[in-house]
Amino acid sequence: MADIFDVIADGTRRDILQLLLDRETRGDNGTSVSQIVYTLGVSQPTVSKHLKVLRDAELVSVREEGQHRYYSLATAPLDQVDDWLVPFFSVEPAPALSLPEPAAHAADVVGRAAASAKHAVASALRKFPGR
Repeated sequence: MADIFDVIADGTRRDILQLLLDRETRGDNGTSVSQIVYTLGVSQPTVSKHLKVLRDAELVSVREEGQHRYYSLATAPLDQVDDWLVPFFSVEPAPALSLPEPAAHAADVVGRAAASAKHAVASALRKFPGR
């Protein structure tokens, strides 16, 4: 499997993932290649190439209906990215950018709470896909 960071480093693949997320948030049950091509304004061969990379990385799943394929987001591989990023949210500000003590403490508390809440929500959503 490709390194998840290499997979998401490409802007077109991130655009595809964002599009799938947006459509699933609206309640869509999969997105066709032609819908991705139309929305992103990218050629069909380019979209297909990127979808293969995303499939190989298990970031998308595909459902076939006749000759049509519908893609959905699969977020589990992003746990690795999330786990790597979370510690950075709790790093103390650099001395040159330090805030007055009460503000720095408040920012630290809010940052940690936000990172923790984001991780908890993402984990809960992965346990109940399609809801």
